[in-house]
Amino acid sequence: MKNVQITYELFVALVQYHLMGNDDCIDTIQQGLEKKLDPLVLHDLYARSKTAHTGEEREKARQEYLVRRGVRDSFRW
Repeated sequence: MKNVQITYELFVALVQYHLMGNDDCIDTIQQGLEKKLDPLVLHDLYARSKTAHTGEEREKARQEYLVRRGVRDSFRW
């Protein structure tokens, strides 16, 4: 099982929401989780582009990684 680190601000917002029932921090939680999820997805795609079992899977992961990173088609090889 992998560990993921979050910011102190996000941790406090999660505690307030779950333990104190404070619904005011839902936007903060959503933004913090989205901010954390994007790099995790990019890392996973990059890792799959290097370690997938078949060349087709590696190329598919590589193309998706480049799309998510915003690399234009004209700049790709």
